[in-house]
Amino acid sequence: MTALFALATSLLWGLADFGGGLLTRRTPALTVVVASQSIAAVVLGAIVLATGGWSEAGPQLWFAVAAGLVGPVALLSFYKALALGPMGVVSPLGSLAVVVPIGVGLFLGERPGLVQIAGIAVAVAGVVLAGGPQLRGAPVQRQAILLTLIAAAGFGTVFALIAEASSSVTGLFLALFVQRVTNVVTGGSALALSVRRGAAALPAGGFPWASLPALAFVGLADVAANGTYSVAAQHGPVTVAAVLASLYPVVTALAARGVLRERLRAVQATGAALALVGTVLLATG
Repeated sequence: MTALFALATSLLWGLADFGGGLLTRRTPALTVVVASQSIAAVVLGAIVLATGGWSEAGPQLWFAVAAGLVGPVALLSFYKALALGPMGVVSPLGSLAVVVPIGVGLFLGERPGLVQIAGIAVAVAGVVLAGGPQLRGAPVQRQAILLTLIAAAGFGTVFALIAEASSSVTGLFLALFVQRVTNVVTGGSALALSVRRGAAALPAGGFPWASLPALAFVGLADVAANGTYSVAAQHGPVTVAAVLASLYPVVTALAARGVLRERLRAVQATGAALALVGTVLLATG
């Protein structure tokens, strides 16, 4: 069961990342975040009502609120990085979010083993190489790498916070609902501020109603991935769940190659592969 749900997590996260990246090429990233998370919040609210999740309310939900504050920053950074592309580089670097839970463990007194130390070295090498020769004289590529690392730090923080926000399935639904509502409030406030400063909230043709199914898929796939990962971690070794779930960038990269026909430079492909290897080493160490 652990392997099944963890692999489902990789598939869902990978496709959600790909869909979000495509949407932000036509629609402002903040609008994509707010719209997709709003749809997810409505669906989760219905599930909470149907399952009686309100009975799980307690002080631990503040962790969900904190995750909701961090989440939009991570999502916005990641979607902007995906829009700058190439996805085959951005998505693997995003998997470095696993560094955050390891950092929390170090703070609490844990010490990394040789495998984790090797993972850190390999992952850092991957970050450097993934930029490739384009790093010189190509500020867009540097911006994509920086945004991805910010997103990875945010995602890792969200994972750690959500893990503390619930201890049961119904509690998880409630925590995810609170997180999404906070996402919408935070993202909506940022969107309103950007519009006040003169930025466009919608593309030239108005709200992309034709993209509504895609927006729904992105928001719901992200929620479902959180749920399947939690189930995987609760029914087996967290290490196994984390390793298998961390394969989601491969799904995004394959989707980008298959749909967008992206081609990576050899050095970029090497860096992306090293980032994935480093992630696996970090998770299994």
